[in-house]
Amino acid sequence: QVQPVESGGGSVQAGGSLRLSCAASGYTVSSWCMGWFRQAPGKEREGVAAIYRLSGLTYYADSVKGRFTISQDNAKNTLYMQMNSLKPEDTGMYYCATGGRPGRCFLDPGDFGSGGQGTQVTVSS
Repeated sequence: QVQPVESGGGSVQAGGSLRLSCAASGYTVSSWCMGWFRQAPGKEREGVAAIYRLSGLTYYADSVKGRFTISQDNAKNTLYMQMNSLKPEDTGMYYCATGGRPGRCFLDPGDFGSGGQGTQVTVSS
């Protein structure tokens, strides 16, 4: 199975911004949701944001509401996440994945595939 390809990570200072991109393959057409997940060293993977592909309805973890914006370009099968006002606790490897269930998206990594290789985000104080 072809994996998505994440990009756009980097090292920034607190308060800075990054825009992540995820190029997904044609198989995502059958997926209900696309989402962003992150994993910090020594911690479990957590859901950050997701989008219901048909309606464009978005879902965010409380920790990123008002700072991160997830969006999609269905024509390009590409997922984005604009991250503003970054904090050191946002540091981690970010992955995009497809999955979900009919009706809505849950930010549960178990509802999604494992994603690609990820892109590293490092925020310094």
